[in-house]
Amino acid sequence: MSDSVADLLAYIDRSPTPYHAVAETRRRLSADGYTELLESSVWDLSPGDRRFVVRGESSISAFQVGSTTPAEGGFHIVGAHTDSPNLRLKPLADVRAHGYHQFGVETYGAVLLHTWLDRDLSLAGRVTLRDGDARKSVLIDFGRPLLRVPNLAIHLQREVTTDGVKLNAQTHGVPVTGLGDTPDLAELLATELKAQKIADVAADQVLAFELMTYDVQPSSVAGGRGEFIFAPRLDNLASCHAAVSALVAAGEGGSELPRFTRAIVLFDHEEVGSRSAQGAAGSLLADVLERCVSGFKGGAPQGLARALAASTLISADMAHAVHPNYADRHEPSHRPVLGGGPVIKLNANQSYASDAHTVGHFNDLCSSAGVTPQHFVSRSDLACGSTIGPISAARVGIRTVDIGNPMLSMHSCREMAGTADVQPMIDVLKLFYAAAG
Repeated sequence: MSDSVADLLAYIDRSPTPYHAVAETRRRLSADGYTELLESSVWDLSPGDRRFVVRGESSISAFQVGSTTPAEGGFHIVGAHTDSPNLRLKPLADVRAHGYHQFGVETYGAVLLHTWLDRDLSLAGRVTLRDGDARKSVLIDFGRPLLRVPNLAIHLQREVTTDGVKLNAQTHGVPVTGLGDTPDLAELLATELKAQKIADVAADQVLAFELMTYDVQPSSVAGGRGEFIFAPRLDNLASCHAAVSALVAAGEGGSELPRFTRAIVLFDHEEVGSRSAQGAAGSLLADVLERCVSGFKGGAPQGLARALAASTLISADMAHAVHPNYADRHEPSHRPVLGGGPVIKLNANQSYASDAHTVGHFNDLCSSAGVTPQHFVSRSDLACGSTIGPISAARVGIRTVDIGNPMLSMHSCREMAGTADVQPMIDVLKLFYAAAG
């Protein structure tokens, strides 16, 4: 297993929720000399400064200021998203029926619900606590099997062999956490917070929570020759990992500082449309770019508009590899394969933001890195998915290309990608951040 693949698996396993993904990203950036800026503070920036800003605990943007003002050098940005489809607990989660204790859940994003059946599930997320006369938010990860959505035995649904599994998210997706006399969720949270030495609180001090289920099975390398990655949340933590890794690698070893400002932006809520304060349709990216321009010593007339005109965004989100059992679902001339390298995504109706200029730029980067890109276009008779690329391009007016590594089982509880694709993506993004990128 290569170092980059092992590091990706560690990143995913430490990031069961967007909050934990941001915490892990923050840890990695801090270890590389990045320091946090608060949105409520005045930003004062100089060439070479390494900074990051967090919004809502689930989105993060980091940047290294270039050798000249962003008004002249622009930005090279890689964007991705921290969220993945899953099952999230409802506010009044405790359900007791037929001798069981269950937690009511709501589907988040386009979940392949049947893949969550008969999995060893845990809970992670953030909890808001009463702390004296104040409130505080803490992260929690139970880190052990706690829940299960049990399948119905075939003896009670003989028709499943001919009709397939048909699930109702409200009635069939409710996980079991214990028998009828197990503690309520608030008590369970208080006990776990104390056991993990996160907070010593009583159940009545738990004011609110955002908790998500996840499969506790660790990410792994598989296949006859280790060709595959089996892991949860590859969509889109694999792209977050590539962006962070490339940003960190670009600044190593006293490399030349480029004229442009290197940046990443990792958004929450892409899987549900990005319409939130910390989503791509919100103001996070626009705010960060404007403040980088205005916070640079000396300033510049009409600086933001000039900076945006000189900038490029790579929107990195996982791409659909051709499925060997459903090859007809792909456009015949555009069938990416696992291990075949980064995929450039195009759509004439602007579900992806790629155009000839940005695709040409990315092709050049791939050529310089010794990588041959693949291409994805949806069949003309199938609806095309989308991502943060078109939303961000429309929001801030930056030239954008949509790309991603190929994968299978997208939106499943556990997904599948190629080990051979991990390092090439990092290499191409690192070149994007290079002085001549």
